[in-house]
Amino acid sequence: MISSLNPLAQRLLDWFAVNGRDLPWRVKNKAHDDPYAVWISEIMLQQTTVKTVRDYFIRWMKRFPNLKTLAAADLQDVLLMWQGLGYYTRAKKIHECARLVMSQYNGQFPKTREELLKLPGIGPYTASSICCFAYNAPETVVDGNVIRVIARLYGLTHAINHDEIYKLAQKLTPIAYGADYASAIMDLGATVCTPTAPDCLLCPWRTTCVACQKGLTDQIPLIQKPKKQEKSGFVYLITDTNGRYYIRKRTEKGLLSGLYEFPWHYDTQTPFQIPWIPDKTNVSHTFTHFKLTLGIRRAASDTVMFTNGLFVHPNDFDKYPFSTLMKKVMKYLSPRQGS
Repeated sequence: MISSLNPLAQRLLDWFAVNGRDLPWRVKNKAHDDPYAVWISEIMLQQTTVKTVRDYFIRWMKRFPNLKTLAAADLQDVLLMWQGLGYYTRAKKIHECARLVMSQYNGQFPKTREELLKLPGIGPYTASSICCFAYNAPETVVDGNVIRVIARLYGLTHAINHDEIYKLAQKLTPIAYGADYASAIMDLGATVCTPTAPDCLLCPWRTTCVACQKGLTDQIPLIQKPKKQEKSGFVYLITDTNGRYYIRKRTEKGLLSGLYEFPWHYDTQTPFQIPWIPDKTNVSHTFTHFKLTLGIRRAASDTVMFTNGLFVHPNDFDKYPFSTLMKKVMKYLSPRQGS
C-alpha cells in the first residue's frame, strides 16, 4: 500500500498495481525512460483506440526507433507508416516536430509544459501527458475515460464540460506517482467504468462513487454529441492498357493532404469531364464530423486528359501512402458489370 496519499488516490494506485493494463508504451512504478516513445504513443492515441494503436506503435518503433531516425526520414515514408491511422496531419506534425527537436533542442525533448507547447502538433493535453508519463510530473490528464470516471464519481447528471471535469480531477491528482496515477484512472475507465454496463463490483471507488450508490451509471455522463453530416460524391477508377490505375497526390493543405488517391469529388464539384461507366458499388467512410459515401465510376485513360498524377500498378500501391478511404476503394479495383 502506498502511504501519505489522498485515500481515493491510494485505493486507485493499489488497484492499478494489480489490474493495470500492459501496454507497449507504458512502464509501471516509474516514468517511461524514453519521452520519444511517450510522445509517439500519445499522438497515435488521439482519436484512435488502444486496440488499434498497439500494433501500429510496435511497427513504428521498429522503423523509427528514435528522434534521429524519424527526423532523417522522408515524409512519404512517415505517411506510409501512418497509413490506416487517419488524421494524417498528425503524422506530418510528428515529422516536423522531430526535425525541430533535433535542430533546436539538440535531440532532447523539453521537460516543461511551457516548452512542449511550443512544438508543432503538441497541445495542452499532449504536453501534460508527456510531462506525466515521461517525467512523472503531477499533471492532470483528462481523456474520455477520465471524464466518465469523474462524472460518475461525483454524480454529475447535468451536461458536463471539460473545465469542470478538469478541476475535479485535479483535486484528486497526487503530487507523487504522476505516471502511475494517470495510467490508473484511464485504465479504470477503459476496463471497469466502461460506457455501458460498468463492472462496479470491481471498482476501487465503488463505495464513494455517487453514480454507483444511486444507480445512475447508465445516465452519466451526459454528453451531447453533434449529429454527423452526410456527404456524397464519386470516385474515378481510371485504367490504362497495362492494367495500371491513375492516382494523384492531394495538395498539402486540407483533408487527407499529402496522401495519394484515386480522383474523387463531392457531388457539388467536377474535377474533369469524363465518359464514365457507373459501378453498382458505393464506398462509405466516416470522418470526425461527417460521413462520406462515394459512388464508383470507371473509365479508360484514353478518354481523359491529365495534368498531374501517374499510373501505378496495384502491385506497387504499397509504395504510396493512401488514406483508409482509398484503401476501401481498392477492394473494388477489378472490373465489375455496370448498372
